[in-house]
Amino acid sequence: MRFAERQMAEFTPKVADYADRVRASFSRQGVMGLMGASVSAVEPGFVEIRLPWRQDLTQQHGFFHAGVTSTIVDSAGGYAGYTLFPENSSVVTVEFKINLVAPAEGEELIARGRVVRPGRNLTICSGEVFVATDNNETLCAIMQQTLMCLHDRPDQPA
Repeated sequence: MRFAERQMAEFTPKVADYADRVRASFSRQGVMGLMGASVSAVEPGFVEIRLPWRQDLTQQHGFFHAGVTSTIVDSAGGYAGYTLFPENSSVVTVEFKINLVAPAEGEELIARGRVVRPGRNLTICSGEVFVATDNNETLCAIMQQTLMCLHDRPDQPA
């Protein structure tokens, strides 16, 4: 078992319906709907988001645009943290850094966010983005992120 998998196995959500809560919040993100992204996995401290290739999501060379790549991995990490947040709270990203390590050229982007260290107010996450072609995944981006838990401020539509 890899380090990240061992870490994930130790996380205990503070609310029983954490997965439903993540999916409901995700469905309210207009940009995710606009891009066509979907949540494909939710576990304590882990979220995976997938995004099929479309021409309008690309940069001038036909690769997924770095902004698109950054957007889905930011949400994957944010929701990974949110799986561990208490009732009546919400999540915002305080900062993130992304390294683009290969062109995002393929049929689908897969962003996987993981909690590295949960905290009462700040949670540290990491994320990886893979580009998939013919069921083969190639790492194209790595992210590190800091989240803030907004206590007594439930995640609700505006």
